[in-house]
Amino acid sequence: MTPYSLAFYVDVVTTGTVLGVRPSDSPEQVTEVLGADFAENRFGDRSLHRDYGLAEFFWDRASAGEPWSGHHLTLQVHRLAHGGSRLVNEAVRARYGRFAPRLRFAKLRRLLERRGVPLVEVPETPANAPFYRRFRQPGSGVEVSVIGTYGEFSTPDSLRVGDVYSLQATAARSIAACTTTSAPPPPAAPSAAVPRSSLPPGP
Repeated sequence: MTPYSLAFYVDVVTTGTVLGVRPSDSPEQVTEVLGADFAENRFGDRSLHRDYGLAEFFWDRASAGEPWSGHHLTLQVHRLAHGGSRLVNEAVRARYGRFAPRLRFAKLRRLLERRGVPLVEVPETPANAPFYRRFRQPGSGVEVSVIGTYGEFSTPDSLRVGDVYSLQATAARSIAACTTTSAPPPPAAPSAAVPRSSLPPGP
């Protein structure tokens, strides 16, 4: 892992943003920073998802006449084991350089702790435990999903125990709703949509 890509993950966990883009930002604000090379999925008039290969952004709204409201963003780190740096958005690559195919959680956690940014383990949903473990940064609210143990058909064959599966930052309006449940949501599943300039995502 290069120092540059590690710096990217440290920045995301610390700030809850991607190049300063927040999960609460509008589709137009995200496009202004990350560009227009994305795949888009709409689920009716109330849900919008844009896939930038590594980063995904999600919005919702109460009705078709209202503006989109940011819900969360997810970094699908596990995809890099198949697609490599070409899956990373061009603006992110320009800032941070190339990305290794895997991110070791122990290394990420060590770098964060040196900067006074702790990760606290939180309960995983029963459906995902013990194959996945979940850690949260209290300040930013970012959650890190980690392979806890290997499970056939439960964890990707391309990842090892201790590899990061994904990172997720939730818009402030949704954090309170998340904390009312006994466990956080499961790791975000890979999307079938792929940016035009990217390789197909892994399973």
